[in-house]
Order: sequence, then C-alpha cells, then structure tokens
Amino acid sequence: MENPEVLTDLDVAARQQRVATTARSVMKKLPEVTLAFWIMKVAATTLGETAGDLFAQTLKLGYFLTTIALFLLFVVTLAVQLRSRRYNPFFYWTVILSTSMAGTTMSDFMNRDASTKYLSSGATSLGWGPQGLGLGYPTGAAILISILVVIFAVWKLTGMTFVIRDIVSFRGEALFWSAILVSNTLGTSMGDFLSDSSGLGYAGGAALVTGVLLVLVALMRVSVVPNVLLFWIAFVLTRPLGATAGDFLTKPVAKGGLDLGTAGSSAVLLAVLVGLTGYAHAQERRSLARSAALPPETGDYDRATERAD
Repeated sequence: MENPEVLTDLDVAARQQRVATTARSVMKKLPEVTLAFWIMKVAATTLGETAGDLFAQTLKLGYFLTTIALFLLFVVTLAVQLRSRRYNPFFYWTVILSTSMAGTTMSDFMNRDASTKYLSSGATSLGWGPQGLGLGYPTGAAILISILVVIFAVWKLTGMTFVIRDIVSFRGEALFWSAILVSNTLGTSMGDFLSDSSGLGYAGGAALVTGVLLVLVALMRVSVVPNVLLFWIAFVLTRPLGATAGDFLTKPVAKGGLDLGTAGSSAVLLAVLVGLTGYAHAQERRSLARSAALPPETGDYDRATERAD
C-alpha cells in the first residue's frame, strides 16, 4: 500500500495560488490597469470626442438628438457588457467608447447654446430640438462633479471595492459604469474649457493635462496617497486630454488645429482602437489558456468555475 501524499505548507500555498488565479481569470469582468490600458483609454476618449462632433456638428444632427441616440447606444453596449460572464476587451472598450461619445454631446448640450460661436459658418441652427441649455463650463462642471460625488458616496456605503480588477458583482459594475459615464462627461467639459475659454488653446490644454498626469504617476510612489484615488483622478483627466487632442486634430488651422476633419480623424482613431483592442483580446486569450493549463487538483478548478458562474 502506497503512502498517502504528504502536502507541505508550500504545496498547499501553491495549490491555493493556482485556484485563485484560475478563479480570477474566470470571474473578472474588467481589465488590469497597465500602460496599454491608459493608451487605449486616451485613444477611445479622443475618438469619442471626434465621433460625437461628427454626428452632432458635421452631420448637423444637433446636440439634443445625438445625445439621445448615443445614450441609447451606451445602454445597449452596457447591457452586453453586464451580461458577459467574463472580461471581453471588445465589449469593455465598446462601452468606454460609447460613454465617451455620449459624454461629448451631453457636455455640449449642457454647456453650450444657440449662439453663432458654436455653429458652423452660415448655419442658423444645429439639428432638431433645443440647441443647448447654455449653462456654461463652470456650472456644468459643478453639476457633474456633484453627481460624481453622489455616485462615489453611494458606492462607499455599499462597502464594495473601488479597485476595478476586483469588481465582479453586477451592482459593483453598474456603479462603476455610472461613474465612467459621468466622469467622461465631466472630462469633456474640462477639456472644452481648457481649449476654448482658458486661453491655453488645444496644445496648451493637452500639455497642462499631461503635466498633471505625470504628477499623478510620481505620486504612485508615495505610500500615503491611495492608488485607487490616483486612478480615478487620472481616469477623469484622460478625458480632457482626449477632448483637447480631438479638437487639435479636427479644428481649423486658424483656431490652432490641424483641420483633419471629424470623419477622417474618427476613421484613423477607430482603426487604432480596433487594433489595440484586438491585441488586448489576444493577450486575454493567452492568459485564459495559461490558466486552463494549470492542473485542476482535487476538483478545485471545477469549484472555482462554479463559484464564478
């Protein structure tokens, strides 16, 4: 009769680590925050700016109709993301893009009005319905900041984590995406204010936001500053970076832009984002394949999968 297997503490720890890794690969719905994540975030928010302007201004659908259409698109893409059982880069970044586009026109509708400075040359109106509420960037930003604070307060009261890689529940993900939509709308207001009203121009606004983001990177090494707080500040600030970059690509040379147009800029940015998302998808499949190759000792893998389902 053979001796039963004797497990050392290291064996048990290794087995638990394998089970935890497998469970996380099955359960996680949101991506790891890496340099590639931030590059894709800036690409998606820049595309959101140019695509939102394409529908509202170039195609003259107006802020009101475009906001309704893009918000409905956000709801549809969010439903697909919430129903997904694990992280899918295409689902995730489609929702990010839809929040960026909706955030662009929601911000414009809140802050702008029917004055000629917001209309193309010779135009007297922009689409059907109200042209805008005309609240102005400071008032619009104050309202959006208040809404964002309320979302985070509710989130805090639920006791759920703010660390996105650990968000696996439906309620936690719903709060996460609510914060994303409002933060992207707020970021648009901030970016438009920097570009249009601050006197910095598109390049100056982008340079300022980039400088602040570099400060946040440096603060990651300061232990007393929570990384979760830095993440959310950076998430908001990458939106005005995308907004100013989008304006820089599309606006006329006379206004300090490159005059590439909303259609051309959107097409190039979409190709970049699709390429990066495809790469992220391939990386995720390789990660899942490595996790699946781990030995499912004593049925731990099956139980981890059942818990994730």
